[in-house]
Amino acid sequence: MARVKKGVTARRRHKKVLKLAKGFRGARSKLFRPANQFVMKALRHAYAGRKLRKRDFRKLWITRINAGARMSGLSYSRFMNGLKLAGIQMNRKVLSEMAIYDKEGFAQLVEVAKQKLNA
Repeated sequence: MARVKKGVTARRRHKKVLKLAKGFRGARSKLFRPANQFVMKALRHAYAGRKLRKRDFRKLWITRINAGARMSGLSYSRFMNGLKLAGIQMNRKVLSEMAIYDKEGFAQLVEVAKQKLNA
């Protein structure tokens, strides 16, 4: 039986890792071992980052909605409660876009929320 040499397989694996390590500094992009370590680390961070991005965007949207609502004299939590009572179901992303680009429409929503809170 002939022995199996893994030259082709190893080269393929090394090329795959080095391709992922493009843009890394120094040996991390040139040599297989450090490149492999930092590619694995980067992939772990990328996985975590995809989860964190959702959290960060939600925080940003809430901040924008709060700023828009406070300009009309209502806090974020009271505004959202008023919308819920009015039966208006809009997600935070759309509400934040409205607070920035459609101030009149957003002000109307705030008024509806105020009316429902006072009723």
